[in-house]
Amino acid sequence: MSVTTRAKSGTKAIVHTAIREESRSNDIAARARKIAAEAIGIDSHIDTVQRVLVMDEDLGKRWDVGHVDIPRLHAGGTHAPFFALWVPVYFPGAEAVRRTLDLRDAMQTLFDAHKGLIELATTAADIERIVKERKIAAFLTVEGGHTIDDDLRVLRMYYQLGIRSMTLTHSRNNNWADSATDKPVHNGLTDFGKEVVREMNRLGMVVDVSHVADKTFYDALAVSTAPMIASHSSCRALTSFTRNMTDDMIRGLASKGGVINMNFGCDFLSQRYYDDSKNGEAELKKRRAAAEALKDPAAKQAALEALKKETEPKITPATLEDLVAHIDHAVKIAGIDHVGIGTDFDGLHCVPLAVDSYNKFPVLTRALLEKGYSAEDIKKIYGGNMLRVMRAVAKRADELKGEPAIETAYKP
Repeated sequence: MSVTTRAKSGTKAIVHTAIREESRSNDIAARARKIAAEAIGIDSHIDTVQRVLVMDEDLGKRWDVGHVDIPRLHAGGTHAPFFALWVPVYFPGAEAVRRTLDLRDAMQTLFDAHKGLIELATTAADIERIVKERKIAAFLTVEGGHTIDDDLRVLRMYYQLGIRSMTLTHSRNNNWADSATDKPVHNGLTDFGKEVVREMNRLGMVVDVSHVADKTFYDALAVSTAPMIASHSSCRALTSFTRNMTDDMIRGLASKGGVINMNFGCDFLSQRYYDDSKNGEAELKKRRAAAEALKDPAAKQAALEALKKETEPKITPATLEDLVAHIDHAVKIAGIDHVGIGTDFDGLHCVPLAVDSYNKFPVLTRALLEKGYSAEDIKKIYGGNMLRVMRAVAKRADELKGEPAIETAYKP
């Protein structure tokens, strides 16, 4: 064979390989689009309602700020976001209750303004129906047990307002549960904290253990007779951030039918980012504390954004590969039926650039396909597992219907 013939043969082989690779790439892209169209698309934690209340933003239109709006939800195939009604922990008692009601009212304004685009969902069946109608199914959660003002009647009223989940703590301990990011004072749950869990089971509210101290988690796991979730946590075996869950915690959650939902925050996903953030934290600690203490939410967000712009260029963000590694680790530990997505969008300073918006989610779908996950596996991660938990929680509440409400003393 002449040199010219060999060269032509080699060129043809390269061309054929390129064609095969392009065909394979197009096939994966088509499969990713099909999965997005067929999946329920649950994100178990977003902080977007703050933008509705504080910034008066209309989520019905596409925004260039933040992570979430209705057009981007549809573009990425996330049809059922869990909107967190978050009140900072420095608002005490009745003030925390009032601010929770402000957030609930902001969501109602959104529902009323866009009846053809978004609707409140309180059950798994609601989510399936609303999604089938090509609308966004909004599931409401409370972030931080301090917002019930140590009164189970407040919890019951939240249920009446359509709220169906609550994280037991936020960033600081409350009067009945220890937080992951505070010094323990209760050794987990107090007796009243255990009553909160039991009453949530009785009502049919999902117990959420993101943000809680390890001992609080194990206490809740022992008390709850319904599956629990971690709405926005990742894997401590890969990143030592204290808000991530250990392998033993992930197994325990799965053993009772629960789901761990992957947080997209860089400090949750990347040990390198977490370490670099801690190293630079000392010099910024006072300024960050001053920003966090601002009671005007708009001023607080502006101050935190300024700090973000100043510090983030110095730190390499987490990557898509980091996120996939956490999903894959959780699946190996808990099983495919116990892993989901809880981005924490609109509550994060840094997310992997490849998936910093819902319209980029096909990139994640493709990465999971290339790692060997089947379409059915991905659909479970993208919502099927959370629907199962919701049905199980509702079923347990039906079984407890004859149980009397747990009473608490009136506090004038």
